[in-house]
Amino acid sequence: MVLAVFAGLPGVGKSTLAASVAAELPAAVLAVDTVDFALQRYAVHETRPGYAAYGVVAALAEEQLKIGHHVIIDAVSPVKAARELWVDLAERMAVPLRVVEVVCGDDTEHRRRVESRYESRDHDGVPDWVRVVERQSEYEPYLGPRLVVDTYLAKDPVPQVISYLS
Repeated sequence: MVLAVFAGLPGVGKSTLAASVAAELPAAVLAVDTVDFALQRYAVHETRPGYAAYGVVAALAEEQLKIGHHVIIDAVSPVKAARELWVDLAERMAVPLRVVEVVCGDDTEHRRRVESRYESRDHDGVPDWVRVVERQSEYEPYLGPRLVVDTYLAKDPVPQVISYLS
């Protein structure tokens, strides 16, 4: 059993990669965005946007780990406080934590992905390119062990990620 965190800026390919890896393992994928969007749809307002979504995903992940499932967290996890949530969960559940930091090494491609995603959805919580650039300035560098996957360069990163998670 493993707790994997797929972290990185919006639009880098975390969700796509998480879904592909989950199908192979198999694993439950728990996306902070999904929970955050649902909370917004039901008019749940919070003083710290996104905070509750991280807490809900951590609680759901704990339940999945308790029944023996691999879990993939799909979340930007931009700051130390968010990352510590996953560290604490892995320690409490006595499972290995594997961080997969997902990047898109080409800014033009990254922007294209963000803008096409923005155009194809309702805009509640889906960041546009300006917001992604703002978040990039807030994104703290990862320290410690992790696998970095560049979804622009990697042809098929799934086998490498599965090997890292095993």
